[in-house]
Amino acid sequence: MKRKKRINFSSKKKKNIINIKYIGLIIIIVAFISIIGFKGVTATTAFIEEKRQERIEMQKKAEIERLEEERKRKEEEEAKKKMVGVTHEGKQYTYDARKIWEKLSNYNYSNDGNKMVFLTFDDGSSTTVTPEILKVLKENDVRATFFVTGENIERGGQKAKDLIKESFEYGNAIANHSYSHNYKYLYPNRTLNLDNFIQDFNKTDELLKDILGPYFSTRVIRCPGGHMSWKEMDKLDNYLNENNMASIDWNALNADAEGRKKNANELVDYAIKTSQGKEIVVLLMHDTYGKEETAKALPEIIKYFKENGYEFKTLS
Repeated sequence: MKRKKRINFSSKKKKNIINIKYIGLIIIIVAFISIIGFKGVTATTAFIEEKRQERIEMQKKAEIERLEEERKRKEEEEAKKKMVGVTHEGKQYTYDARKIWEKLSNYNYSNDGNKMVFLTFDDGSSTTVTPEILKVLKENDVRATFFVTGENIERGGQKAKDLIKESFEYGNAIANHSYSHNYKYLYPNRTLNLDNFIQDFNKTDELLKDILGPYFSTRVIRCPGGHMSWKEMDKLDNYLNENNMASIDWNALNADAEGRKKNANELVDYAIKTSQGKEIVVLLMHDTYGKEETAKALPEIIKYFKENGYEFKTLS
């Protein structure tokens, strides 16, 4: 007869206890891993987001820098197109007009032994005299500064405008001598009316832009009758200084607008006489209607300055 197998309840109970402990441990471990994992995922997500924001900021910064560089490039390109008084090629012949304004204002015509002459012509362009002046300048490989008046330009029509283009392209400087040249309007009672003055000169500025293009401007003016002739000109000086401009008078002349009419020889003699002893010479002449003798005198005037070691410069 077989003996019945005895069941060890104590051993089974121990196994159950071990199983419960094991399961509990697993639960604790899973819970711990879950907690740590959640925090890890959260930290990782935050890190990724932080880096993403950094990339966005870097991209924004790079785009701002690119746009700024593009803006500067466009400004530089526009600046290169601008022509202040002379063409880009004409810059080799020109000199800072503000420095000459200062020299003239202080009656200081020395230049450390370096001689410079500025041939200047007022009241053009004319369809009669200006072409002869340009012909002589080209024959002698010399450049000059033309202080033009708007009324005379319009009086000469398209031919006068074409002469300004020709002169400008050759390397001459184009400067502003007012539109009307009307003393009573510009200087009523011999006193500057600044508003009238600016309006009158701006009219010629706009005319010159129409002729020479929107990139042309000039910062050089010559007051009709000369800066020295009128009252309260300090107002104009302040305006010019604020706008980096220059008013150019003269320290020598051929006297083609002084007194009786003179022949070419007399004009040459007067130009030489008034230029004596000056290292910087700003020579006043005219290329308006009726100044044919000035054109005839010009070759000898140029010859004198060449033989005496002067360099020919323009004002811009």
